[in-house]
Amino acid sequence: MTFQERERLRLISERDRIFKDPGFGLFSGIPREFVLSDPAANLWEGIRDDAIEYFARNRITWWGGEGNEPTGHLLSSQISCLNHLYAIRQRPDLANAVLRAIDAEVVEAEVVDDGYVEFEFIGEHSYLGESPFSRRKHCTSIDAFMIGRVLGGGPRAFLIEWNYAEACRSEDKYNEASAGRYDNLITAEKSPFVKIEPRALYFEPFYQLTRQTLLGWQITEHKDHGCTSYRHVHVVPEANEEVYRDVNSPGLKGGECVRGMDGGPQAAWPLYRHHPGQVHAASCQSAGYHGADQLFAATLLVRQLIR
Repeated sequence: MTFQERERLRLISERDRIFKDPGFGLFSGIPREFVLSDPAANLWEGIRDDAIEYFARNRITWWGGEGNEPTGHLLSSQISCLNHLYAIRQRPDLANAVLRAIDAEVVEAEVVDDGYVEFEFIGEHSYLGESPFSRRKHCTSIDAFMIGRVLGGGPRAFLIEWNYAEACRSEDKYNEASAGRYDNLITAEKSPFVKIEPRALYFEPFYQLTRQTLLGWQITEHKDHGCTSYRHVHVVPEANEEVYRDVNSPGLKGGECVRGMDGGPQAAWPLYRHHPGQVHAASCQSAGYHGADQLFAATLLVRQLIR
């Protein structure tokens, strides 16, 4: 049984106790046991109204939602990310705790938009040549974006990709349009990637991470928000081994750009692995509480993308 299957069964069994909701809400037009009938209840009540207004104000598309409502899908990564991080948008003490747990060079967090975390971030301009240029839809976006001022340096961008229960299929996403956008950046002289055949990166999870890597690089090249360096942070529950264990790209299996971690194949870029829940634990401790049913303990894989 996969992590996704186990987690779905667990949340169904906990649904009534945590959410007081009978389930069988609609997802893709079909009633499902793991989807809340009241989608808004999927967001923690302490952030619910403000988060919904934030998405509407910034014209951000909800994953799996209907209209301007969030999804009731209990395995939504977007909802999980918001339940973890939205509450720190107006709390510099919590933002500092999160960034310092990721990167010891951070002196303090800086405001991004009108808070310390910006969601579905795409940058100030379409650096990757994507169209339409809109947050989360048909465009490379970052689940959560933060900035930290570092010791002896300028602002550093933190691009946070949040995966909850995703499982990656072996699907080749290479096509002429995508190649025209990304291949020259992947193989550019200053590219953050080692020498590699670009097509090997067009399989998930590498395809998404590759595009985000390129966006992080271009953010610093163009000094977006004044940033001169960046960190790419991948948040995954430790039990979701499938995300970082299975490599679906034929071009990466056994190649020089792949190295093992805990016995499993891994991506081309270096990994700096933090203890599971380290960042969330730091924010909880600063807030004076120690967790909530709706929050999972996450593993942070901090990717510093260097040649």
